[in-house]
Amino acid sequence: MPDPTRPRASLRTAVVWDVLQDALDRRVKATGRDSLDVLDTGGGSGNFAVPVARLGHRVTVVDPSPNALFALERRAAEAGVAERVRGVQGDAHGLFDVVERGGYDAVLCHGVLEYVDDPAEGIGNAVAALRPEGVLSLLAAGLGGAVLARALAGHFTEARQALADPDGRWGEGDPVPHRFTPEQLTVLVEDTGLRVGAVHGVRVFADLVPGVLVDTEPGALDALLRLEAAVAELPAFHSVATQVHVLGETGGTRAPAEGTQG
Repeated sequence: MPDPTRPRASLRTAVVWDVLQDALDRRVKATGRDSLDVLDTGGGSGNFAVPVARLGHRVTVVDPSPNALFALERRAAEAGVAERVRGVQGDAHGLFDVVERGGYDAVLCHGVLEYVDDPAEGIGNAVAALRPEGVLSLLAAGLGGAVLARALAGHFTEARQALADPDGRWGEGDPVPHRFTPEQLTVLVEDTGLRVGAVHGVRVFADLVPGVLVDTEPGALDALLRLEAAVAELPAFHSVATQVHVLGETGGTRAPAEGTQG
């Protein structure tokens, strides 16, 4: 997968990367340590893990795919951060079979909640992996973005189906098991005892603009990136984003998450 710091990939990751990097920098200052322990659940081939390791942090990636973990190992070696990246096979449900509970300064939960049977359990486990003071980076598929995309493609019945379906699915052929509104994600985070530090809409326009325009029109990519950054924090656009990013932060007094399973 592409590096979030490369321009073309930034259409999908720039907003999240900027928020995450700022959160990690604040944790470094708060802890007085140069290096943090970061857990990336469902981190795959290291789309975020390798850049985070380049910042000097130690990253553990949990992913169910052996192929993805092999690609992660190769990618980390090529980036010169192999000693700071560890990949282990596992999933959100059995997270504490493979990692330490309460052992991380930051947890990334990107593209995970869509695919777990119980999203509340999935996020509960992610939060239970945090130290008493830590940060959660949650990224999940947005309902409104899917409805808008289906409608603009002329699939009006599917758009309405996604809007009405409890899981936000547009039909039997939909590859995404769960989609969420920004309100649903913030409630999931707050129910774990974390406070919501920020909410951002991700890929508000990027998935709707023809790729040929972005690739061939001079200056289009940079302009689109600036537009995405400008609307990311505006609540009016959160509900139509392809993905929603929620930053959850502990206040130092959080009790361990209830109902999590090891």
